[in-house]
Amino acid sequence: MRTRCLKQLTCAVLVPLGMTAGVTRAQTDAYPSKPVVMVVPFAPGGAVELECRMYTPKMSTLLGQQVIIDFKPGGGSMVGIGYVAKSKPDGYTFVAVSTGLTVIPAFHKDMTYDTSKDLVPISLMSRQHSVLQAHPSFPAKNLVEYLAYARANPEKINYGTGGAGAISHLAGAWLHSLSGTKVTFVHHKSTGPLLVELQAGRVDVGTALIVAAMPLIKAGKVKALSVLGDQRSSQLPDLATAAEQGVTGYNYTSWMGFLSAAGTPVPIVNKLSDTLARVVRLPDIVAELDKQGSIPVGSTPAQFRQLIATELPRWKKVVDDAGLKLDE
Repeated sequence: MRTRCLKQLTCAVLVPLGMTAGVTRAQTDAYPSKPVVMVVPFAPGGAVELECRMYTPKMSTLLGQQVIIDFKPGGGSMVGIGYVAKSKPDGYTFVAVSTGLTVIPAFHKDMTYDTSKDLVPISLMSRQHSVLQAHPSFPAKNLVEYLAYARANPEKINYGTGGAGAISHLAGAWLHSLSGTKVTFVHHKSTGPLLVELQAGRVDVGTALIVAAMPLIKAGKVKALSVLGDQRSSQLPDLATAAEQGVTGYNYTSWMGFLSAAGTPVPIVNKLSDTLARVVRLPDIVAELDKQGSIPVGSTPAQFRQLIATELPRWKKVVDDAGLKLDE
């Protein structure tokens, strides 16, 4: 009797599970059967939107369904990311994210989502190198000379940023922490005002994406001291990286990628990832990204997950070590 009851109980459990698995397979096999929404958690007109608009027509063609951009700005991208984190995990809603994804948790303790638990990585799409640049009158010609000057003149260098707590601020804090130097950070509302102040000589140095810095560098209004990523830029091939100039363990790059809600079926995540990888390697996309100073990637979900897992504690340490607060 006991054995018979156990068998009946086992069958009662397995049948629904089998049915659920069958439904999931049918859904994933048919995916996508309706338009897919790409959430951009920033206001229209920014770099993330520009890159997303490069991808959506290509994705639509490959997937056989329209991919639609939906703007949900606010909270430094937290509104849009939180929306997707709480959305139905069926692959029909995913979100574009940038480097700020791994910086935000270092400042916010009351987030509506858990970056590691409520979201699943799809693909890291591109990387964007930044350049450390100085006013032409600044005495250093490269990063080695800059750091030597900073050591000899602690807190006398005015280091411009795109805002307190902005990624350009944290990148500078990380660089000077590793090199044992101290500067005076001067915050601006964004990169645009920073570059205006830099070429006017009201700040000594600052960090910006290469695409933003190139016009000033070519015009001789600022001078480039170092690429801050792990490889040289095709736009500045003769400019050495920070590692090449002796700052070991430093690799600052901005990036853009896509996430979906946790629980999205693995086959759907993989289909999106494979589609995006194909898109970002198309010759016209590669050429357009190069114009913007970006490097195409198109990673696997696992590779993107590893990047996020590495950067979350890194930026938290930078923020904690520098004693940075949200209201600075």
